[in-house]
Amino acid sequence: MILVEARELVKDYTTNGLTVHALRGISLTMEQGEFSAIAGPSGSGKSTLLHLVGCLDVPTAGTIRIEETDISTLSRKELAFLRRRKIGFIFQAYNLIPVLTALENVSFPLTLLGVDRKEARRMALEALASVGLEGMGNRKPKEMSGGQQQRVAIARALVKKPSLVLADEPTANLDSQTGREILELMLSLNRSLGTTFLFSTHDRMVMEYARRLVHLRDGLVEREERR
Repeated sequence: MILVEARELVKDYTTNGLTVHALRGISLTMEQGEFSAIAGPSGSGKSTLLHLVGCLDVPTAGTIRIEETDISTLSRKELAFLRRRKIGFIFQAYNLIPVLTALENVSFPLTLLGVDRKEARRMALEALASVGLEGMGNRKPKEMSGGQQQRVAIARALVKKPSLVLADEPTANLDSQTGREILELMLSLNRSLGTTFLFSTHDRMVMEYARRLVHLRDGLVEREERR
């Protein structure tokens, strides 16, 4: 099943009268269950592409379909709902809410979806257990290591059972051993749950784990590798 279909994506940014061509006509198709990465040097357009697929930004030209829905036809409210329901995000800075516990951080997306509080707690506890953090739900981010915080972020991304998880440089703030543990965890979740993962990265270790690697340069697809 085709999960994401991007066609001729163009993204331009204009700052102080200067136009930057971040994407220059990229086409990409992703099937459900992929474990893929977008790689390239700084400025190649990988984060821009991830943000467009995640409905965090809109293209200057081109189309994106997610589960056959052309997102350009959606209102801002509909886009927000699609993000909340269908897409999970994992960021290099974790983006956890510091005043909330791990359990509260993970259950927060469910609250936005209107899930009953008791059910949200049950689902959040289950998600924390799935990433190896059973019994740590009452800890706040400052009481956890970087690897543990990233595990909370993964649990938060997965708790609503999204079709697609987007991870922007997920190992950037982790040492190599912790980064490998996080990648092994995500690969295990990909295999057991069938969740589709798409990374943007310049980390060689992430590239080694990806079963499909899309190389970008200057806003264009340079080449692809499949393993």
